[in-house]
Amino acid sequence: MTFLKSQISAFFGGITDYLVMLYCVERLGIHYFYAIGIGGFIGAIVNYTISRYWAFDAREEKIWTQLIKYAAVSLGSIILKSSGTFLLTEMSSWDYRITRLLVDGIVAFGFNYTLQKLWVFKKPIVADT
Repeated sequence: MTFLKSQISAFFGGITDYLVMLYCVERLGIHYFYAIGIGGFIGAIVNYTISRYWAFDAREEKIWTQLIKYAAVSLGSIILKSSGTFLLTEMSSWDYRITRLLVDGIVAFGFNYTLQKLWVFKKPIVADT
């Protein structure tokens, strides 16, 4: 159930991220490489909030500790998505909107979910006495 909830949370964060990226590129004229970072930051706020309070129900950990961990994972994710999208777009001449979706799928499951579950939102171990 946690996996499903985390994917719903990631979906809402991802949609926010993607739409902000499109707005930045198509309306504001920002290069997609930088727009991915802007969208990623805003999408991360959405995803963190839903993940902390619903998907992983991880309110017992101090918020600042959790935020620092989440920020590290988000920064890594943004770097992977920006770099991966740029490389795939430039090497293939495919549209950045398509390559972004391909790279996002790989980063979401291979990086984000794993680190969020095992590190950011990991339940504390309670010793039996």
